[in-house]
Amino acid sequence: MKYLKLYENFIQPDSEIHKLCKKYGIKNYTINNGLVDVDGNVDLSSKKLSKLPIKFGVIIGYFSCYDNQLTSLEGAPQEVSGDFYCHNNKLTTLEGAPQKVGNSFYCYNNKLTSLVGAPEKVGKLFNCGNNQLTSLDGAPKFIGSTFYCNDNKLTSLKGGPQEVSGNFYCSGNKLTSLEGGPQEVGGSFNCSVNKLTSLVGGPKEVGGSFNCSVNNIYRLDFIPNYKGALYISKTPFYKIWKLIEDSIEKDYTLFDHFIENNIFRDPGYQGDNSGLPIIILDRLNDFLDMCKIPNVEEIEGYTCI
Repeated sequence: MKYLKLYENFIQPDSEIHKLCKKYGIKNYTINNGLVDVDGNVDLSSKKLSKLPIKFGVIIGYFSCYDNQLTSLEGAPQEVSGDFYCHNNKLTTLEGAPQKVGNSFYCYNNKLTSLVGAPEKVGKLFNCGNNQLTSLDGAPKFIGSTFYCNDNKLTSLKGGPQEVSGNFYCSGNKLTSLEGGPQEVGGSFNCSVNKLTSLVGGPKEVGGSFNCSVNNIYRLDFIPNYKGALYISKTPFYKIWKLIEDSIEKDYTLFDHFIENNIFRDPGYQGDNSGLPIIILDRLNDFLDMCKIPNVEEIEGYTCI
């Protein structure tokens, strides 16, 4: 269940609220049961705040409280029609955050260990990068555009959004699998700098580029249908990709033949103790013959049988 705001023992007298609104330059506001509704923007950024000084209700505009020393969002608005900025603070939880954000929600560069309390719906972008997240449980169910969860401690994408119309960035984590992630991404998908050995569970459709660089991926059986560029540097498979890239770019149907050749085997196949992934060399060379590429006798990073 999403966090519900409680304001017991947190009601300010109207006279105090008027003083605080004047101090922080808040205009076009009304007070409703101790909560301040604002027809316009609220900017409390870079004020050295350790807590929000006013309890807000509905903001028709953006709400900004970034670059402070906040450890809690207690007092944050319940609904924001524009963007909500709370990045660059010391937040460990999103409890108290607005549950409806019309545009984008920025909570990156905090100390979040959980997304519980995050909005259920975000009209555009959601950025929770550069935190200490180990799970995406509590993430918004609807993202209107891009989702960033990069540079955390995630080992799984379970709990995150299932469909993203913009980009999806989960780079710089500890992912060993893409299972639980979105199956359709309208923009680019970036899962670079993780601990992936396979693309199993990843998206099936990517409207932009696909980046799985800096992983231990040694086969591309589950590569999505992508429309932009493919980035796969600093992976075992990169050595093979450079052999066949030109041929496949000229005729992408060749990639289907490559997959159908069933060239790869997992480490340990038939008792091999090298710890490396395995290539059936005859099958690889059969494919190279099809592409009129010279045969190879070995591939760095693989055991060839």
